[in-house]
Amino acid sequence: MSPDFEILNYARFRPNVVATARIERLCTDLLWGEGPVYFADGDYLLFSDIPNNRIMKWVPGLGATVHRQPSNFANGNARDRQGRLITCESGSRRVTRTEYDGSVTVLADKFEGKRLNSPNDVVVRSNGEVWFTDPVYGIVSDYTGDKAESEIGRNYVFCLDPDTGALSVGTDEITLPNGLAFSPDERFLYVADSGATHDPAGAHHIVRFEVSGRRLRDGQVFATVSPGIADGFKVDSEGNVWTSAADGVHCYAADGELIGRIRFPETVTNLAFGGRKRSRLYVTTASGLYTVFVGTSSALPL
Repeated sequence: MSPDFEILNYARFRPNVVATARIERLCTDLLWGEGPVYFADGDYLLFSDIPNNRIMKWVPGLGATVHRQPSNFANGNARDRQGRLITCESGSRRVTRTEYDGSVTVLADKFEGKRLNSPNDVVVRSNGEVWFTDPVYGIVSDYTGDKAESEIGRNYVFCLDPDTGALSVGTDEITLPNGLAFSPDERFLYVADSGATHDPAGAHHIVRFEVSGRRLRDGQVFATVSPGIADGFKVDSEGNVWTSAADGVHCYAADGELIGRIRFPETVTNLAFGGRKRSRLYVTTASGLYTVFVGTSSALPL
């Protein structure tokens, strides 16, 4: 078994480990990789390189090429249930949808007449609702967006009504909301609080909320990630949460127990399941894209 895998609970994590799997580096020369999303119908991965203002495309056997540039400092990406690309654009401070013909539709750019902060990560519920986080990361400097003051004055998790386009606040209880993912049954939404990026004593944990309509309630700390923060994460078909950390990918069981780790040579920023059997983990880092096969699969259709 690769020494990159660290099993903390043998009975719970060993089934998720492919004994002969090894970490492969697929792409280098990124300034800050983010937002990986896999397209099963084309067998390719899209991911953001935020400071370079581009979305990259990786195809097995062909490598990485520029898919879209400029990308309006694209950050998080997802697919809706019709297979369209949903993107958080830090630079334009909006959430967009790329249509089948390549045109771009703006889904959200304002709340109560004020510009959003800088949409960060996004997930689409099975009923079409688009949930996204809106911290200030993209407006605190010109590195991953355009420096500006927050018009809203708060950091929200938003829910977009797919029929009316109306935005509602899911919660305002997170200091700096970052990554997010639904449980397999969509009863819960996990949200990262990465407040520690701006306050050494700040939050570096994942909060699990009950989903009540378009509101989130009864938020409880699910897991505290260390070292580093929970930037981006995904949930597998068994309900395990696979999250970024400073030393790699950490895997938490559905009850919050840390059951295993995969060590990576640099800070992990986000990850996504992909491949023909949804069991290939694609991992973005501070400067590159990596992959490793695991013994579980995505909770979501790809």
